[in-house]
Amino acid sequence: MRGERVVKKRMSTLFETDTFLAIAYTIIQEADEGIIVTDENGHILLANPAFETVTGYTQDEVLGRKTNILRSGLHDRTFYENMWETLRDHGIWKGEIWNKRKNGELFVEWLTIKAICDATGKPTHYVAIFSDVTQHKRTMEQLARLSNYDVLTNVPNRQLFTKRLQHLLHMAQRHNQQLAILFLDLDRFKYINDELVHYSGDLLLKKVANRLKKRLRTKDTLARIGGDEFVVILPKLKDAQEAIHTAEQMIEALQAPFMLNGSDVYISASIGISMYPNDGDDEETLLRRADRAMQKAKESGRNRFELYTAKLDYQSEVVTLENHLRKAIERNELHVYYQPIVNMKTKKIEVIEALLRWNQSNIGFVSPVQFIPLAEETGLIVPITKWLLEQTCIHIKAIHSFAPHMKVGVNISAVHFQQDDFVEQVSHIVKANNVHPRFFKFELTESTIMPNAEESVQKLVQLKQYGFKLAIDDFGTGFSSLSYLHRFPIDVLKIDQSFIRRLSLYSDDATIVSTIIMMAHNLHLAVVAEGVETEQQYAFLKAQRCDFAQGYYISKPMPFNELQSFIQEWDGYIK
Repeated sequence: MRGERVVKKRMSTLFETDTFLAIAYTIIQEADEGIIVTDENGHILLANPAFETVTGYTQDEVLGRKTNILRSGLHDRTFYENMWETLRDHGIWKGEIWNKRKNGELFVEWLTIKAICDATGKPTHYVAIFSDVTQHKRTMEQLARLSNYDVLTNVPNRQLFTKRLQHLLHMAQRHNQQLAILFLDLDRFKYINDELVHYSGDLLLKKVANRLKKRLRTKDTLARIGGDEFVVILPKLKDAQEAIHTAEQMIEALQAPFMLNGSDVYISASIGISMYPNDGDDEETLLRRADRAMQKAKESGRNRFELYTAKLDYQSEVVTLENHLRKAIERNELHVYYQPIVNMKTKKIEVIEALLRWNQSNIGFVSPVQFIPLAEETGLIVPITKWLLEQTCIHIKAIHSFAPHMKVGVNISAVHFQQDDFVEQVSHIVKANNVHPRFFKFELTESTIMPNAEESVQKLVQLKQYGFKLAIDDFGTGFSSLSYLHRFPIDVLKIDQSFIRRLSLYSDDATIVSTIIMMAHNLHLAVVAEGVETEQQYAFLKAQRCDFAQGYYISKPMPFNELQSFIQEWDGYIK
């Protein structure tokens, strides 16, 4: 405390000396910032050399004059009224202001004005300190432009396009308006660019951008988002017809040749159109769907436009999924899950059904409902089923170490079954892996074996001769007739889960299930009920002397590494 009092006393003494005045004067004269001192009415009393450097006025030229000689005319009366109001209320004002040099050149400065008051609090003088930030501001504006505009074509880039689209979507939502995105890609530009020197390719892009801009309204936005790709935002539309008209205009704008290095160069464009709100309500969705529509335009012959439809989305997803599926085996993305099937008499698990699962590295788990039909349509189901058989051979040998009589069911696609060498394929895989065919039960649907019944009978007989067990899967959803079953060497009938699911709701379904079980037994076929999910369903099936039950009431499908503990812990607790 004593030290602070000594310092304060020395400062008070210094302030009262001529030395302090000399120090203050030196600071003002040598400062890099412009400094002026005015009286309470704004008349300039002092200006330092930095002021002269920035404004071009000497001190002699401004002494006694008001500071308004520097006004640029860019600020209105309200600006200055607010400035003086702040000074009166707070004694200080800081901000950016445009002023004018002696030669008439405008400049921007960062200005601080401080009021100097007497003992009563009344301002007697004002001190203004400022820095010329014109070059800094120009640099910042240039950087901002570089970050928002395409250097080559001088149209907005992807970043500014996204900002504007977000704003315009917000406005469209508030005012219940329609908006369109046009995604434009130049046709065969890479080929043309390779034929031209690089500079000519750039020049072509500039000329394309200039022509396109002339066909747009002032409120529309044309942006270049990369290479030869342009996008357009059309706000405040009445309907899609306006977007179509603009697309036609843009295609027409490119019809005339471009003169490059004394030669005519022709270029066309494919355009995709998406509409807000029909095709999406966010910028990413609208842009993606306009892109897909553009791809469709290219596939349809180029030099045209296409409107987005949901069908394009589906087609694109299917193509992407197919590409991923083709690499699923080599990337180890396919997995075998097993669902236990319980013998309702012995209450033991005697069979497990092998079920394919696909965990795609980018998408995650893909439903079998999606990828199995795609695999069948593309023929990929054949190598996938071969892989599945290989895996089940490995797994069933491991399972036999603790459950020596366990069998495994494998679904067989119609596409695979109809191959001429199907029997040879599957028998070779099983034999090569040293597993007896009696441990495999091949599950086929009615629709797989019925269309070519005579050929199917031959293959089924061959499979039986090798020792494979055979089952009709999803019975009741195909030809729905028991009369043909005696023609085929079938061992097991699996009742489709749709009948089991409705047991407690519809008496007709209960009757159908009872009839199927009775007639199957008369044909010496074992019956498996699929989709058993409740105790009531299980009890009904048991009362009807169903042989096996499969479903979530027993267990969900599980990966192989969980199967051993499940089987070993299973104690037949179901009553």
